[in-house]
Amino acid sequence: MADFLHKWLHFLQKNYLMFVKPKLNLEVFLIPKSKHQQYMEKFKCVIIDDDRYAIEGLTSYIKAVPNLELIRSYEDPIEALIAISTMPMVDLILLDIHMPKMTGLQLSKEIRAKTHKLIFTTSYTQFAYEAFEAEADGYLLKPFSLPKFAATVSKMLSNVTTGVRNYENDHFFFVKNKIEDLKIIKVWYRDIVAVESQQNYVLIHTTNKKILTYISLKEVGKMLAAFPDFVQFQRSFIIAKSHIHSITGNNIKMDNQLEFTVGDLYRSSFQRFVQYNLLKTGM
Repeated sequence: MADFLHKWLHFLQKNYLMFVKPKLNLEVFLIPKSKHQQYMEKFKCVIIDDDRYAIEGLTSYIKAVPNLELIRSYEDPIEALIAISTMPMVDLILLDIHMPKMTGLQLSKEIRAKTHKLIFTTSYTQFAYEAFEAEADGYLLKPFSLPKFAATVSKMLSNVTTGVRNYENDHFFFVKNKIEDLKIIKVWYRDIVAVESQQNYVLIHTTNKKILTYISLKEVGKMLAAFPDFVQFQRSFIIAKSHIHSITGNNIKMDNQLEFTVGDLYRSSFQRFVQYNLLKTGM
């Protein structure tokens, strides 16, 4: 009998969305899942909040939404900055605003290019305008219910799979070069040494030339986030790890002789990168 009940429950969980009515644990609503829901690709989520209980609440909400998957959570915003700057792009970051060491508004400026969607979760109403300025996609005022969370996230992610280009399968892109009177140039990803921010432009350093084009480093970061070779160790530069020529202390020299100093906020992740790739005795 117990084996039969276990198999029956497994069947229900696989094929139905199950909702237990509050305070009536025996009353269960069964909604048939579509084939898309049964085999859907999950959106990768990250939570950043200095309140452990808030993280636990959001974690339970993410588990309740079938197409969401929590990959990491952070209580320390500095730790989050270091980790996210070197990880592949994610689909959604849920970010608290009022945190020690670094506010969510400050952090969002550094990690916005690493996520398709960004939603602020906060107990304070006065940050709505600042959230808009930080290019957030949503704003959830604590405490919020599971239906409110699910509706907001669903709206935010509705165009991610269809509206966001999958750059990972590309090998090159075209760009207008201001240095050559807006001539359209083909750039191979493998040839990119670094991308340097220059106000409203970026200077793309390749193995054989420089290309100045009108786009922000943040937008380029979104595109390059699909490629694990690219990393950011300074707020004005995105570089290709494979084109690093040498390292002296906190100074990086690239294959094209470009040099820069690692930013203070990136030094922990930079040191981990160096130690991981450094050949040592006894390995």
